[in-house]
Amino acid sequence: MFKIPSLLLRKLYTYGSLMNTKTGFRFEAKNRLSDANVLGVYGIVVDGHEYEAAKVTVELMDGRKLPIREVTAENNIDLKLRDTVVFHVEAEPLEKGKHEVRFNFLTEKVGKLSVQVEDALGEVSEQRVRIPLDKKNDYSPEAIKARQEFVEQYSGTKLKHIPHYSIDPETTQGNCEAFTGVAQIPLGFAGPIQVNGEHAQGEFIVPLATTEGTLVASYNRGIKAVNLSGGVKCTVSVDCMQRAPVYIFDNARDARDFVDWINQPANMARIREESEATSSVAKLLYIDSYLSNKFAYLRFNFATGDAAGQNMVGRATFAACSWILDAYPGKTRFYLESNFATDKKASQVNVMRTRGKRVTAEAVIKRNVLIETLRVEPESLYYHNGVSTIGAFISGANNNGAHSPNAITAMFIALGQDVANVSESSAGILYSELTPEGDLYISLTIPSLIVASYGGGTGLATQRECLEIMDCYGRNKAKKLAEIIAGVALAGELSLGAAISSLDWVSSHEKYGRNR
Repeated sequence: MFKIPSLLLRKLYTYGSLMNTKTGFRFEAKNRLSDANVLGVYGIVVDGHEYEAAKVTVELMDGRKLPIREVTAENNIDLKLRDTVVFHVEAEPLEKGKHEVRFNFLTEKVGKLSVQVEDALGEVSEQRVRIPLDKKNDYSPEAIKARQEFVEQYSGTKLKHIPHYSIDPETTQGNCEAFTGVAQIPLGFAGPIQVNGEHAQGEFIVPLATTEGTLVASYNRGIKAVNLSGGVKCTVSVDCMQRAPVYIFDNARDARDFVDWINQPANMARIREESEATSSVAKLLYIDSYLSNKFAYLRFNFATGDAAGQNMVGRATFAACSWILDAYPGKTRFYLESNFATDKKASQVNVMRTRGKRVTAEAVIKRNVLIETLRVEPESLYYHNGVSTIGAFISGANNNGAHSPNAITAMFIALGQDVANVSESSAGILYSELTPEGDLYISLTIPSLIVASYGGGTGLATQRECLEIMDCYGRNKAKKLAEIIAGVALAGELSLGAAISSLDWVSSHEKYGRNR
């Protein structure tokens, strides 16, 4: 019978649910694994003391309360995914502080599930100001209105714009808690841009959500130069997402031996099996290992389909780590994330190894196009690129280009991407050279572009609409989206680079970018 790792079983417990009641205490379990038939509940133990079954009841989703001794194969509990059960124990109240809680389920599919956790019971002050929440339906008009009124009363500011929106608040579940309204950001379009990619082929108009004057105009200028030169060629070369746990040992030798154990083919096969069992999409590609001091850092690399995949790989890696903890013969403990995945942070390891998609956009811009459209000669732009690369090197910047994160951020907001991923996606490697014909070859590699065409914020109404404008919503569209973003970013490098080289930069901002 399939054995679930002990660490994974702890996810059944709802931390923070342990509290005293008038008749004793209670705690909660939630099915975070898969649908199950519970044939028995037994062995309720707190701090080593087992409570009589007659003193314990379970409260089900429909409000029924059953003594645990009445839960049998004939009177089983149909526990669906995300269903909760609340344990009520008739006993003396627990003291404040940490307590060890153990309980057992007998299930039809996997047999006995034994859960052992530590949770803290403490006093919660009711004096603090609380934003109104509705535990039954926090996205109802009544719940939203209550929050809007609270914000007005608490701040003394009348909400004139925040409460007005066209989206269905229910669709924001999983994207925004305590939904109260919307923040409206100006949206402009640039293009169409001619993209000659493997996944994106043709002309695309591009939505840019921004509050920065000149940005849309600048990208339009660069796109014009790209189009007059035949378009931009885009290539996705690497696609992977990471989670990086760290295992802790007593000494460096134990850490080294652990990595050797991980890399044994039989163990690697089981790690792959455990991780991929959590998702129909996630596929474990490989694991990088890095040793330092008495720590073993493992960087799990997954393919995640059309999702950005951070949550997906978190679940998959947690399942693998749970198996490792049970199977490894030595002594160790771990943290699921060590900062080696550098989630929401720029890093050199991502520049070298990729987080998300590694995509390159390149074009040959004709000499006459540069002179007539951007008012700059190829030699000037090429020379300026070399000078600014030295500036980027000295300053320690993660990008030797001008402003590729401008395009990435504006498109991320419009397209429902996780905007904090601009941290990783801001890295850029810009290269140019003069061709024998006197034209300018220019290319931009974005080594860690994290994008999704499905999941996360892509399903929100306006964001999905913007994706559909470029035919980039849904299955098998993420690489297409990556190619378009890279192409637009390259066009922006041309435009701003030319403006700086020809000293047009300040005058452009004076014309378009000042609210006065």
